[in-house]
Amino acid sequence: MTALDTAFAATALVAVAGGLLAVTTRHVVHAALWLVVALLGVAGSLLVLGAELVALVLVLVYVGAVVVLVLFALMLTRAPIGPDLEHAAGPWRTVGAALLGGAVALLLGSVLLPLAGDPVERADVTSTQVAGQLFGTWVWPFELLSLLLLGALVAALAVSRIPREPPAPTRPPQPAPSAASEPVEQEAAP
Repeated sequence: MTALDTAFAATALVAVAGGLLAVTTRHVVHAALWLVVALLGVAGSLLVLGAELVALVLVLVYVGAVVVLVLFALMLTRAPIGPDLEHAAGPWRTVGAALLGGAVALLLGSVLLPLAGDPVERADVTSTQVAGQLFGTWVWPFELLSLLLLGALVAALAVSRIPREPPAPTRPPQPAPSAASEPVEQEAAP
């Protein structure tokens, strides 16, 4: 096992741990921060593989824009920041998710382990070729994504500007007159 293999395994472990913590935490802000850790782990794996441009774009676009936009929207909309106990998964959902995760891991292992024998030949791709494809062929999806993010930011600002009315005070319920009560005699006016 070479040093590059060890570095790739370490960055992959950081990415997987960050991803698992992002989806299992009950705090929305903590989930966004763990997503940053997972994305930085993926960027580290790309650096080890020699795809510096893709790693830089991942850090700039996802960590620098998307996660910051999510945190910005959370702060603007006054979303609850504490644990979300209202949408807590029950024990059966947890068991089902664990079984499904185990089945997916077994399926991936059965497909990927036979490929682990022979080393894969690396294609000699330069950053100029990747940039040409990324900003030539795929420039319109990136532009549409930037418009989508801009629309989400404007929508978050619009939602945050809606005035919040305090809840109406509630009165304790008044006892209803019962039919068994005696009628009250009224005095006749002279």
